[in-house]
Amino acid sequence: MQYREFKKLGIKVSAFGLGCMRFPTIEIDGEKKVDIENAKNIVRRAIDGGVNYVDTAYNYSNKTNEIVVGEALADGYRDKVFLATKLPSFLCEKPEDMQAFFEEQLTKLRTDHLDFYLVHSLNRKSWDKMKELGIKEFLDGLKAQGKIKYAGFSFHDDYEAFEYIIRDYDWDMCQIQYNYMDTVGNAPGERGLRLAESLNIPVVIMEGLLGGKLAGVPNDVAEVFNSCRPGRSAAEWAFRWLCNDPAVCTVLSGVTTPEMTDDNLRIFDSACVGCMTDEELDTVRKARDVYSARIKVNCTACRYCMPCPAGVDIPRVFAAWNNAYKYDTKSDVQWTYGRLLADKTAADACIKCGKCEKICPQHISIREMLAAAHADLV
Repeated sequence: MQYREFKKLGIKVSAFGLGCMRFPTIEIDGEKKVDIENAKNIVRRAIDGGVNYVDTAYNYSNKTNEIVVGEALADGYRDKVFLATKLPSFLCEKPEDMQAFFEEQLTKLRTDHLDFYLVHSLNRKSWDKMKELGIKEFLDGLKAQGKIKYAGFSFHDDYEAFEYIIRDYDWDMCQIQYNYMDTVGNAPGERGLRLAESLNIPVVIMEGLLGGKLAGVPNDVAEVFNSCRPGRSAAEWAFRWLCNDPAVCTVLSGVTTPEMTDDNLRIFDSACVGCMTDEELDTVRKARDVYSARIKVNCTACRYCMPCPAGVDIPRVFAAWNNAYKYDTKSDVQWTYGRLLADKTAADACIKCGKCEKICPQHISIREMLAAAHADLV
């Protein structure tokens, strides 16, 4: 197992961080629930293989994930890892909620302290709300009491919001979505990674496989990879690309089988800074180009078209349409588009006023493309 320094904190953490969100499930009384014994086996198998960072959250697995992790970390396994969980910021409505959630989480996890406590899924609006509730003072208090060692946040918003949040508190670490398809055009991208690096704030990576999309790649992308290193899996390409960067401290990977756990242990045994050759880095760029050529509309999500007078979230509609073809996931994207329809922000709300087209830097025929996207995704 490769280990990376959280330089600000003076600790070494495994390059492979076990993400617990994707535990295996079984059907019990017509409902999908975590397969506890298999999940425990995965956690302990990973730790026995050298993993020392375990990540969970309050809301994972219908609010039962922390209970399973707590069981898995019994019998001395808790002392072998840095345990991270997250305060559900989206459920906090009053100051006392924070303490109530924290105490509940300690109970579920069977521990008297947390190594990492993250404010979950922050964007600019939710961070401002949490500040009003006293989150800074709350985190400071937990650290002073020895209840948590390190305070961090996980993030979902644009770069500007990321910069605002990361500079607004003395964070010990942050967790961001990042992969070889999210370097630009998606928040916070490489720009955000470099900002955190410049501030000496350790970065934990989530969605390194983009929810699995970069593990099961289309044939034309697979051909690009195989032309360089035949037999290397798409997942290994994605993980090695991340670990090649010295600003990446730990890469979370959610596994659902013992075999996936073993494969990740194998990959992260050699995935280190500088593990990618120039030829391999160029191959990843070529794969990215192949993905990009599959898109339906050249929207850069600059949001100059927003707000739409009719309420259409134009960039999200185009992102959904592009992702359907980029990653061969049309059925999944149709579910996402259904959420836009429910929110009345889908393409069918377009009134064809043309205001967006007058200011689009890419000169996209937005009205025409919205109609095509809607017809394709419903």
